Amino acid sequence: MNPSRGGAPGAPAHDALASLESEITDHVFELQPTYAVMLGLHRYDGRVPLAGREATDGWAATADRLLARLREVPEERLPGPRAIDRVLLELLLQSQLFDLRESREYDRNPMGYLGAVSLTSYMVRDYAPLPHRVDAMVRVLEATPRLLREARSRLDRILPEPFLRLSQAIGTGLPAHFAEAEGLAGRSSAALGERVREARGPAESSVHEFLRALKEEYGPRASPEFALGAERYQRLLWVREGIRTPFSEIEAAGWKDLRRNQARLAEVAARARPEPTVPALLESMYRDHPSADRLVPEAREFVEESRRFVLDRSLATVPPTADCRVDETPVYGRALSTASMNPPGPFDDSGEEGVYFVTPVDPAWTPERREEWLRSLNRPMLRNITIHEVYPGHYLQFLHFRMHPNSTTRRISLSASFTEGWAHYCEQLAIEQGLGGGEPTAEAAQLHDALLRDCRLLSSVGLHTGGMSLAGSAQLFQKEAYLEPLPSEREAIRGAFNPEYFCYTLGKLAILEARAKHLGTTFGGSVKGFHDRLLSLGCPPVGLLDTLLSGGSGGGPAAA
Repeated sequence: MNPSRGGAPGAPAHDALASLESEITDHVFELQPTYAVMLGLHRYDGRVPLAGREATDGWAATADRLLARLREVPEERLPGPRAIDRVLLELLLQSQLFDLRESREYDRNPMGYLGAVSLTSYMVRDYAPLPHRVDAMVRVLEATPRLLREARSRLDRILPEPFLRLSQAIGTGLPAHFAEAEGLAGRSSAALGERVREARGPAESSVHEFLRALKEEYGPRASPEFALGAERYQRLLWVREGIRTPFSEIEAAGWKDLRRNQARLAEVAARARPEPTVPALLESMYRDHPSADRLVPEAREFVEESRRFVLDRSLATVPPTADCRVDETPVYGRALSTASMNPPGPFDDSGEEGVYFVTPVDPAWTPERREEWLRSLNRPMLRNITIHEVYPGHYLQFLHFRMHPNSTTRRISLSASFTEGWAHYCEQLAIEQGLGGGEPTAEAAQLHDALLRDCRLLSSVGLHTGGMSLAGSAQLFQKEAYLEPLPSEREAIRGAFNPEYFCYTLGKLAILEARAKHLGTTFGGSVKGFHDRLLSLGCPPVGLLDTLLSGGSGGGPAAA
């Protein structure tokens, strides 16, 4: 993607769009180089995001100019797929401007700065010789003190208390994360390890100083206020997902899905033995958990089981090069993750390997805390998580993302609701197709997670538009999704800083609606045909999903 400067006067519209496509994508990555690295664009290795106010103001002014030029490209002269790309490019720029000007993420959320110095992308994937990756890690570490100074220079004097609380959890894990990087480098050569060690010192000192300031200076004056408000929340739905549907209608759909899942869970529990109640069924599920030392090995077994299941049921095409390994979640990521997927990016040329991270038991935990963690990763739940993260969920999704020669725009547009919606949809799909052999706890795990995601959507709307408190959000999760108090509190805090955790249910419902509309008429009832076509689209905003499946050019927004 080499930037070029505009099309010649009178050039065809698609040529003008090609020129702008290059300029816009490069401009977006100037603001978010870590996103480019995740996609596999390694010419951005070692860079940290723009953070200074002058730099981001300049970025926004250029983005305004690019938007104006983009809107001058006549949509009616573009081929159908490129008309979609034009919409995606506009949303891409609007989305970044929203973060800068409307939600003001750079001014009110310290977490983004701490997350930007993660070295995981350089550690988990052998996309280049280790000395090259160590060079990138060292440059990130060397840039960390400047990044955190710029953060302190622009953060609001009063910050939301939940943001400060989670920033401490993230930042506390960074020194151990940097130590992991040094260990990786040192195992190759003493010289490489020494390079990381020298860069670690100033980076860790700046992290400690940043966390001290958050605690001692910002902590005493922290505010409970965090909500986006109704107007910005509605804007968020547009810039991220191309959705104009009023959020009140999305909330109503969330309640409807919640009640459907609750009713189904009660039906499943009524068949369970020895006690036919939902609490008894869930308790039997929680008790069926692996030991601490068997957690990761059993996750590996579920990966192979889920792969065979997709193939046996002909649910989607599995490339013969598919290869997913299971590792423990890096220390840095354990504060916010139970399990996650690190897939190969659409531009990554290092192979098809994915990394499925599962967070292990911490040896420092009390016996009670260990048991609580293992109960949450019981076998039915771990199987359901594996469906979500690996086959046919995120890992298979990204393999298809890489298989299809979509435009540059399509390959860099990652809708959270499409990405997470697909993986969440796969959980329900697996049960529909017989995963677990009808065992009540298998479907209970799927429904339990569905209720959790329903409550995320409802909590998101409530927290950011309806005056819901964190306590009220936690109560919602306890009452409606059968969560214990501690995970309910964590879910409420997550909703405060991440209103987009509506994406799971929002995306799943959009895919289910598309399946109901197109499976029989467009795909002749072929589930595999529908899924392969869906996955060939990339990860577009779900507001464009119906248009894409219908084959139209469809610049306009759609309902979810």
